[in-house]
Parts: sequence; C-alpha cells; structure tokens
Amino acid sequence: MAAPDLTRYTLDNGLRVVLAPDPTAPVVGVSVHYDVGFRSEPEGRTGFAHLFEHLMFQGSESLEKLAHFRYVQSSGGTFNGSTHPDYTDYFEVLPAAALERALFLEADRMRAPKLTAENLANQIDVVKEEIRLNVLNRPYGGFPWILLPPVLYKTFPNAHNGYGDFTDLEQASLEDCAAFFDTYYAPANAVVTVAGDFTVDRARELIERHFGDVPARPKPPRPSFAEPLPAGELRGEHLDPHAPLPALAVGYRMPDPINDLDGYLANLVLGGVLGDGDGARLQQRLVHREPLVTDLGAGAGLFGPFEARDPDVFTITAIHTPEVEPDRILGALDEELEKLAAAPPDEQELARVTARWAAGLHSEHDRLVSRTLAFGSFELLYDDPALVATLADRIAAVTSDDVVAAAKALRPDSRAVLVVKPEQEGK
Repeated sequence: MAAPDLTRYTLDNGLRVVLAPDPTAPVVGVSVHYDVGFRSEPEGRTGFAHLFEHLMFQGSESLEKLAHFRYVQSSGGTFNGSTHPDYTDYFEVLPAAALERALFLEADRMRAPKLTAENLANQIDVVKEEIRLNVLNRPYGGFPWILLPPVLYKTFPNAHNGYGDFTDLEQASLEDCAAFFDTYYAPANAVVTVAGDFTVDRARELIERHFGDVPARPKPPRPSFAEPLPAGELRGEHLDPHAPLPALAVGYRMPDPINDLDGYLANLVLGGVLGDGDGARLQQRLVHREPLVTDLGAGAGLFGPFEARDPDVFTITAIHTPEVEPDRILGALDEELEKLAAAPPDEQELARVTARWAAGLHSEHDRLVSRTLAFGSFELLYDDPALVATLADRIAAVTSDDVVAAAKALRPDSRAVLVVKPEQEGK
C-alpha cells in the first residue's frame, strides 16, 4: 500500500479527525471510532457496550427511528457498526456526492441519540436474539473468544463475556444508557475518519459545520487492563450441547500490541509458521502426519490482530475426534514449539508467511470500507493512522530469531487450556 496522503487535526471540542483523500473511485467512507469497548463496561452490565452500539441506530436528536437507515440506503450506500474489546466503530460507504449526508448523520447521533424505554426494551430483545443465534444455538458458539478469556484472565474487564449476558442486559436502565453516553461518547473520546473521493478543504468545512458545535465533555480516563501473567497452566472445561466433536483452545499472553509492536508482529508471523496453510508446521504434524485433529488454527488476537490494546492473546484452536485426548495434542504442540526453537524457519518458510500476510493486508485495505476503518482504529489505538501503510514492510522485516523468541515465550507453565466437550460426552 502506498503511503497515504493523510491530514490529521483536532476540533475545539476534542474530536480527532483523519482525512485520507483518494480520487480513484467516486465513493467515500466515513467512520467514527469511540474509545470504549466491552472491556470498559461496568461490572454487572455485561454486554452493555454491545447493547449501546445497537441503541445508536435507533434515532437521534433530529431523526426518527430508522431514518439513518433510509438516508444511507437511499443514497446508494451501506452502513454498520461493531463493538470490539477497546473501541466501538460506526461507518458508512456512499457515493462521493453524499459525503455531507454521512457527516450530518454521524454528528447528529454523536450530539444526542434518542434514548427511550421503548428503544431500550426493543434492543435488549434484539441483542438477546443475536446471542441465541450466534452463541447459544450454534455449535462452538463463542469459541474461543467468549470461552477462553475467563480461563486465562482473572479481572472482570478481561475475563467477562462482552457479547452479553441475559441477566445483566435485562437490568440495563435508561439512566445507565445516559451515563454511558455522557462518559464515553464525548467528542474528545472519538475519531472521525473520511477516506475516498473528496477535497481536504471541503471535508474540513463540512466536519466543522456538523461536528464543531457538538458540546465538549471531558475525555474519560483510560484505565490499564494489565494483569499479571499466569503463574502456571490454567485449565477450564465447557460443555457444548451442539458440538459434534470435542475442541481445544490454548491461549498465551502476547507482547503489548501498542508499546511492543515488533514483538507483537513476531507473534503474527509465528501464527503463520504454525498454522497458516497446509505447509505450516502444526498443520503438517497434527492434521496430515499423525493425524490428531480435524481442524486447526493459530494466530494473534481473539478477534484477529490490531483489535485491542494490552493484554491480547495468542490462540491455538483445534477440533478433534473423541478418542484423541487433549493432553496428546498439547504434547505434540509443545514438541513442535521446541523443534521450531531448535530449527528456526529459513528464508523460504518466512517468505511464504510474510508474503501471505502482505497480500492479505493489501487486499483488505484495497476495500474502501476496510481502509477507512483501519485509519480510524490505528489513530485511536496507535495514534498513527499511517501505520496501516507500513505494516506489510514491518511484517516482512521479522527475522527467524524474532519468531524463535516468540515461540519460546509460549510455555506450558504460562498458558490457559480450554477443553470443549459435546454435552453428551460430558454427561
């Protein structure tokens, strides 16, 4: 990806702005990232950040319910939002002529979403149905991102189920919603990103017009979610009523994604060496040669890389047949990590992994929506949206020694092991 032409500045109310003009297609992407995710939700309000994301689509200061949907779609655009560990994003992609419409819509709900008892009750039901569909009634629902953290972590922000718990969701009140909005949805706690076909002067004028008078509020303090590394292997078990086969998830703490980015990138490359493609080491050992598992994955982040601040997790997941004991898989995993330390990846093996990463990043960021969201999240998390364009080169610079050091850190005495059993087997 070529170095982007970025303009960054801050409005008087504290709102950060990233502009990335690109005239190659007559479309624009607009995103707003708020510095609040499910790790920030208060204890006893599990899933509240996810619930509030839904409420932000239910009308605003000037617009009735569903108006946001109609205005974007009638312009030929698409929109969505999502909740992550450390941020929540909202975005639209529209024809370039509709840029002002998108900015008005985002500023309007940043100023004052419509928080009503009817909307709250409706969206609690919507989120509960989403949980039923994606977690409770699905084989391996929440595996591993919901099920592994409470084994690896001890504190509520890191260990709880950010997707939502029915009991906590049902206790949410309008007062909770108003307090959450006032605290976390302040302009000073947000980043607006515009990418695509526009001129910087015009975008600045429109952003000042629509966001400049959003009332300033104090930026909330950002707590550290750090906690000590495990002092020994941690184990947990989950019975899954829908799973056809047992599964295993292994989680290790990784270097700080923000303050030790090169160490974090070494873990990304390690994940590729171990699990990416049929030629990867764990794929060869556990899927093809022995075989011990039917499906295997390895990589950085419970939600993928660059999604969270510290702490983040390196995960290895496997689905296997009932006759294979989890400890046999763990033993093979430990042996392969020891072999990797003794026989580091050569140039060809590293090039295969880093080339795949580079191709994937370039392909992903070729899409305007992905590029817009990446600029916004990297501004929010790393204070450097231009990092999006240099990631492929930095990954390509990871050495065999870096990968070996990352592998040596994946020790049996500092990991979490989650065993998923089909419910019938567990009885």
